[in-house]
Amino acid sequence: MRVIGGVGGCFFFAALLAIPAGVTEVHFTDVTASAGIHFTHNAGKTGKKYLPETLGAGAAFIDADGDGWQDIFLVNGKDWSPRGQRSLPALYRNNKNGTFTDVTAGSGLDVEMYGIGVAVADFDNDGRDDIYVTALEGDRLFHNEGGGKFKDVTKSSGISNANFATSAAWFDFDKDGKLDLFVANYVQWTQKGDIWCSLDGATKSYCTPESYKGTQSKLYHNLGNGRFEDVTVKAGMGDATSKSLGVTVIDFDGDTWPDLFVTNDTQPNKLYRNNRNGTFSELGMSAGVAFGEDGVARGAMGVDWADYDRTGRAHLLVGNFSNQMLGLYHNEGKGLFVDEAPLSTVGRESLLSLAFGVFFFDYDLDGYPDILTANGHIEEEIGRVQPKIKYREPPLLFRNLGGKKFENVSAKVGDAFTTPMVARGAIYGDFDHDGDLDVLFSVNSGPARLLRNDGGNRNHWISIRTAGTKSNRDGIGAVVRIESASGKQWSTVRSGSSYASQSDLALTFGLGADTVVKSIQVEWPSGTKQSFSGVPANQMLLVDEARGIVPAKGSGDKR
Repeated sequence: MRVIGGVGGCFFFAALLAIPAGVTEVHFTDVTASAGIHFTHNAGKTGKKYLPETLGAGAAFIDADGDGWQDIFLVNGKDWSPRGQRSLPALYRNNKNGTFTDVTAGSGLDVEMYGIGVAVADFDNDGRDDIYVTALEGDRLFHNEGGGKFKDVTKSSGISNANFATSAAWFDFDKDGKLDLFVANYVQWTQKGDIWCSLDGATKSYCTPESYKGTQSKLYHNLGNGRFEDVTVKAGMGDATSKSLGVTVIDFDGDTWPDLFVTNDTQPNKLYRNNRNGTFSELGMSAGVAFGEDGVARGAMGVDWADYDRTGRAHLLVGNFSNQMLGLYHNEGKGLFVDEAPLSTVGRESLLSLAFGVFFFDYDLDGYPDILTANGHIEEEIGRVQPKIKYREPPLLFRNLGGKKFENVSAKVGDAFTTPMVARGAIYGDFDHDGDLDVLFSVNSGPARLLRNDGGNRNHWISIRTAGTKSNRDGIGAVVRIESASGKQWSTVRSGSSYASQSDLALTFGLGADTVVKSIQVEWPSGTKQSFSGVPANQMLLVDEARGIVPAKGSGDKR
């Protein structure tokens, strides 16, 4: 790659070879070891088959030290009874050369807890991204103090959630410029109240969620000055029957106000429409997203959305239990979704998989969002009673062919996508600044895996990061629309999605053979609108709500 000039002081990377969209050869290379990532998740398994052991843990891309490069945060569990060695989460600093350094010790994140999920955002608008970790014994809010150091501010924040939380997402539901927090809580479980379940009637196995009562998820309103208020019931989200595992922030009706879609395990999924007055209305049933096509609640886990067919509407992707296939809910407009998975390759090829982390991303940068799923069963012995179902499962990658059609290309992108594992979280981000999107999997009771995208950047691209002034500092909720010779695309800056994890907040658009972006429009939560035209491709842009395109940290660095 070579570096050449850019717009507004930024630099961009020009691919030595640009080939037409549709014929890009992409491979994902497992670079975990060479990158210096040495992390193994501890679920505390000792044979007692405690339910939480099946659900952890998540991961996040975060620029923890503010240098413009994506660092990695990995959530960890711990032993149920002390066994002489602490289990800690991990923070890996990006060395800007394809490698990472473990900087957990002394970071303030070196706290032992039974963690499940993570969400990242600058909740106090100080220019540094903070970390929220969901954990069995109580969630933790870590404030970024600068220089890669964090402080636990949970107690002073007023957040108190010890309810078996899983996923979480930051969003500004009232558009006051301060980020609020939604936390998905699962079931009422305690170690003392653990229930005996069995696959064969003789030995203990992990219970299904039907064995436990549901519980209320939480909505925390940001009051400013580092304080939050629990407004769950007041906002209309006080349902105590849910068993929530995933959440994505989605403006499904296009009214510019953020709504929420929450996945539930064996309970109906919830679609919360923002009423623009601090309250939400639950529309999952009428919208067609509460159940599977048979009218039965599925084992729903991870979730994401994208306008995968360029209709201008946000469509939903849901990871489900084995023998249930993925959910691919097409937004028909007027508040109605139709699940297209049963009649598509996506449905047929995912039927036997148990999908936790799922997301849309344009891995080959052809301008059409593709689908990735992180798979792995919860029961080690599942093969004894269901021979077609495996405990360790390879991930799935579906290439978007356009016209609402997808192709399973998992076997075509390298050995990394044929390796079985018990995956949970899945995230994407351009950790090496070469334009294409890399992937990280977190693995239950196993080693995290970092996969480098090799070849996606043979097509052109544009990466846009937002910095709010009137709006929240991360620009979460900002809608970015672009147009190039091959058509129009859009997405929204958002926290959450996938499962218990957080991808890079920057929006990367594939441009195929297009070398120029005709126009970029940014619509901020505050109502501010910006337009830019004639922007050369292959740039990492930072768009400031007040100043427009400004130099981005790390945009001129290269490997």
